Amino acid sequence: MVKSNTLNTMIKVLLADDHQLVIDGVKLMISEATDIECVGWANNGQQVLNHLETLKVDVLMLDINMSVMNGMETCKAVHIRHPEVKIVALSMLREASVVKQMLKNGASAYLLKNAGKQEVLNAIRAVHSGENYYSQEVAQAVMASLSATPPKEKTVLFPDLTRREKQVLRLIVEEYTTSEIAEELSIKFGTVETHRRNLLIKLGARNTAGLVRTCLEYNLLEL
Repeated sequence: MVKSNTLNTMIKVLLADDHQLVIDGVKLMISEATDIECVGWANNGQQVLNHLETLKVDVLMLDINMSVMNGMETCKAVHIRHPEVKIVALSMLREASVVKQMLKNGASAYLLKNAGKQEVLNAIRAVHSGENYYSQEVAQAVMASLSATPPKEKTVLFPDLTRREKQVLRLIVEEYTTSEIAEELSIKFGTVETHRRNLLIKLGARNTAGLVRTCLEYNLLEL
């Protein structure tokens, strides 16, 4: 297909996902648009930042669960370093706490990975023109969380976390394995597991997913 728009009027999109199948799928969706072009892709957050140093990008479509630097941290870094780049989060995660954290970090849109071609194109065009865009399921989840009556226990503070526990918690949120955390902090594998168990107890979580959810919901790393 010959695109009628000139290169100067095209919306330039950078794709970031650790699954090549997703990147290829979104590239195919974009390829049929006459006003949008894919100028590059990345498999982790660090690659995104590297690309933005050399590429002219209008819109970044960003996955959350990526290695090296996850989408949460990448979103925040891009928003600070390249505020002109509009960010569309594209994820399987639909929890309101995750959505709100991405929006807080600078995303202008949030789509689920089951989004169709027209929704993807609509989101890209919307953020490029300065608007926000959310999948219907995402908007419903956020609205439900805002209208829900918070339990009385929600105002109770968690026990104070030590400096080391916060370091371990941050790396857990960034999807580091126990071995990777031990190497990053120069501590023993068993010590990491002890900190993880203490965090589960202090935050009242049953597993790692619960730790991450609680951490994001209460912004524990910013306290």
